[in-house]
Amino acid sequence: MGPAHGPLAAAVSPAGEPEHPLSPWQASTEPKFSPARLALQNFDVNYKVQFGELWPSVRVSLLSEHKYGALVNHFSAWDKAVSELERLQAQEFVTQARRRGQQEAFPQGPGAPPRPPAARWPCSPNLRCYTFARGDIGRFRPPRASSLGLLDYYLLDASSLLPVLALDVQPGDAVLDLCAGPGGKTLALLLTGCCREPSQSGQPPQELVAALSGHLTANDISGSRARRLRQVLRSYVPQDVNHVQVTSQDGRMWGDLERDTYDRVLVDVPCTTDRHSVLEENNNIFQRSRKTERQMLPMLQVQLLVAGLLATRPGGAAVYSTCTLSHLQNEYVVGGAVEILANQYQIHVQVEDLSCFRHLFQDTFSFFPSCRMGELVLPVLWANFGPMYFCRLRRLT
Repeated sequence: MGPAHGPLAAAVSPAGEPEHPLSPWQASTEPKFSPARLALQNFDVNYKVQFGELWPSVRVSLLSEHKYGALVNHFSAWDKAVSELERLQAQEFVTQARRRGQQEAFPQGPGAPPRPPAARWPCSPNLRCYTFARGDIGRFRPPRASSLGLLDYYLLDASSLLPVLALDVQPGDAVLDLCAGPGGKTLALLLTGCCREPSQSGQPPQELVAALSGHLTANDISGSRARRLRQVLRSYVPQDVNHVQVTSQDGRMWGDLERDTYDRVLVDVPCTTDRHSVLEENNNIFQRSRKTERQMLPMLQVQLLVAGLLATRPGGAAVYSTCTLSHLQNEYVVGGAVEILANQYQIHVQVEDLSCFRHLFQDTFSFFPSCRMGELVLPVLWANFGPMYFCRLRRLT
């Protein structure tokens, strides 16, 4: 190898040693490993046990380019965007799943039993999200403003629509998105066209919001995430469409603020955000200064899910979701919340079967086959979405 040139030559001696080594103080304060490397080491220890022989494939997928979907904004002049997406041979996977469910809701021959599980989750006819086919690593262009001044589609991990679909919002439902930032799932809830104005019988205190006039309540305690949420709504939703009320409160308090109020509640909690944690150094929860915050995540997640279910009216439903593979933040949190509600509040909750999602969306996503509760989308190279965990809970009393 020849001599170094340019900036490298000024930093390295001919012997290959730094000409300006770190001082003892710098050496003692310099992190031994970056947050992303710490995250990967943590996952290698824990997920190798949890997923066994599946982990090497999931690991390389987490470290590879993320795949996206284009959620069509029907508040904009969307027909041009749809034509463009179809010319690119992108596939609208929500409609495909709905058709599959409708076809299989009926007996396949004389005496054949009906198949209600798939038919029980009718995918919203108003949600249209395009993805490229398996193995296709094409990219969508950035969203553009339509003739109405609103962006034509929203780019997101397509698996993040599954919690919204599992929530199964019906026309006239009052809906709460408890941890709404940065806004993709909130936009998807609005695009279902099903949310209504919540009952004033559950009016929160004046300091929370002057008048709960929106059809959908979207909350996030983080000021930056709430600002991002408002920006998404300004970019995608007409100003005269007053379907959403944005608040920035501690979601753990919602059970006290609005008990027994909502038909549907989405609890998309803070988590270790596995893909971000292994790829990005900034805002990484594996930073050493955030160790306590990371260790307390399961407790926070249980508190948020309990609050969300307390805010759900009897007979209503909540969906818990994360973007982590960790069963400690997924199934264990669900089990802990169900136990707390039963023992401390005498409220009984039923975890509902979502196995039909594995069948309906098998052409688009790869699912982990062994979840005890809920469903988990695994990142794989041919469909590099996720991770995305979601579990639906029905409040019985």
